[in-house]
Amino acid sequence: MKKIFALMMTAVLALSVLTGCGSKEEAGSVTTDGSTSMEKVIGALGESFQNETGISFTYNPTGSGSGIKAVQEGRCDIGLSSRDLKAEEKETGLGATVLAYDGIAIIVNPENPVSDLSLETIAKIYTGEIVNWSDVGGNDSEIVLIGREAGSGTRDGFESITDTEDICQYRQELTSTGDVITTVSQNPAAIGYASVASVKDSVKALTVDGVAATEETIKDGSYVVQRPFVLVTKTDGELSDAAFKFFTYITSADANEIISAAGVVPAN
Repeated sequence: MKKIFALMMTAVLALSVLTGCGSKEEAGSVTTDGSTSMEKVIGALGESFQNETGISFTYNPTGSGSGIKAVQEGRCDIGLSSRDLKAEEKETGLGATVLAYDGIAIIVNPENPVSDLSLETIAKIYTGEIVNWSDVGGNDSEIVLIGREAGSGTRDGFESITDTEDICQYRQELTSTGDVITTVSQNPAAIGYASVASVKDSVKALTVDGVAATEETIKDGSYVVQRPFVLVTKTDGELSDAAFKFFTYITSADANEIISAAGVVPAN
């Protein structure tokens, strides 16, 4: 009798495991990869989507260039880029959908007395034409230029807007938005750039030509240092059911409240 009971329990347990796995497969999963600047907004959208649908969501913060490559190589469902796709990337069969617009904040240490710079002055600082804070109303100290690594969407956006492509004189080129913020927060002579949505109280965001980066100024274009947050997919292939549901969910008007709460401006 005990032997029969044990066999029955084993069968029940096996059936429950199989049923559980079947439910998980049915729910599916969606993988995203790319821009570290999009971490806050994509994380909030992913959490909400997962809670509502039961579909598993993952995000790999590797940078825009790596996210684009991950889509090309089929290593993720949706790539995340904080810059527009280049012509040669589109020619490989990739498509871009703008999710939101984000300001790029120009950040300094809170101890820095400078509070506003013109776009032209920012360009002169990053190209080495202006090298001391005293030349722009600050302390008598050498300006330490902090930026992002090659391939970063934030760097691409910043250099495109300031017309400084390939001529910035960086002291450090860091691999994430968080690293830039931390480095600037620890050096009173540093200047950097980072997604507005990611800026913390540990740094000070400057106004640019007298305009602060807010949802309103990004939306109306008066804050000029801004770029798109882009969803990257293959144009010659279909998304999985789970990925398609996620894509539809985050690009619908229903997601706008979540996007705005993350500090960026919805595209829809």
